[in-house]
Amino acid sequence: MPLLTIHHKTEYRYISPVAFGEHRFMLRPSDGHDLRVLDSRLEISPKPMSLRWIHDVSGNSVAIVDFDTRADRLVFDWHVTVAHDPVEDFALTPDDPAYFYPFAYDDVELPDLVQYITPQYPDPEGKIAAWARSFVDEDAPSPTFAILSRITHAIREQFGYRRRHEPGTQRPSDTLRWGTGTCRDYALFMIEALRRLGIAARFVSGYIFVPEDVAQHHVGGGSTHAWVQVYLPSAGWIEFDPTNGIVGTRNLIRVAVARDPRQAIPLHGIYIGTRDAFDVMDVSVRVVAAEERSGAALEAEAL
Repeated sequence: MPLLTIHHKTEYRYISPVAFGEHRFMLRPSDGHDLRVLDSRLEISPKPMSLRWIHDVSGNSVAIVDFDTRADRLVFDWHVTVAHDPVEDFALTPDDPAYFYPFAYDDVELPDLVQYITPQYPDPEGKIAAWARSFVDEDAPSPTFAILSRITHAIREQFGYRRRHEPGTQRPSDTLRWGTGTCRDYALFMIEALRRLGIAARFVSGYIFVPEDVAQHHVGGGSTHAWVQVYLPSAGWIEFDPTNGIVGTRNLIRVAVARDPRQAIPLHGIYIGTRDAFDVMDVSVRVVAAEERSGAALEAEAL
């Protein structure tokens, strides 16, 4: 089982000392049969008044931090080691209920999946729906995996990846119209396209491990990453990364799942001071195999 180490450091700097309100930190990998946290360490400066962990509505681990001091710097320094055992590529057989599209979800599971099937963003001209339908053969059943794979690779090939300094995720209609976006934009667009096909999909936030032999073909390293989970009867939740054309959990370290990207922000909070007190935010993320711990850190800006 491969061991990976993650070092994620976020530093906020201010022109003059400010007070800090509550901050929420969502960066702990999600334990499961394919991923296990072996060790973790969180260092915060200035030292917080309190730190507590909760599980949010989707079961993600969230650290809530409160402060009682002022400072001109705020640093979150997170170190974690995980055992990562990627699930083999899934393979449906013609006997599986979701082998061909369209398919139906089980009556028992459907009530829990409705929120992931229902589109959350407007598509007044139907362009997202039309884009999604272009991958479906309207005259005959199509293998579901083929549809999902084509959509995953089409986003990677048709759209231009670009880092964006502005916070948040752009509307799926804008991603389609502009043909550019970040990994979070790609993930949200794919989710909304699949929901218009009646396929349950949700947002995933985490990290990507980029080995040297595939570095030139992958983007999203050096920062937090985002991709998609699709729920299929008999197969469960399956990962699809439209930014890099990855199917399955290979090189993907899951941290949080959510109905909407706004529920999976890695780190957010408030400061109390003048509007012009904020100076800059620096983010660095390093994900390496355990034997590469001495390698140089990758510096990157937030998505």
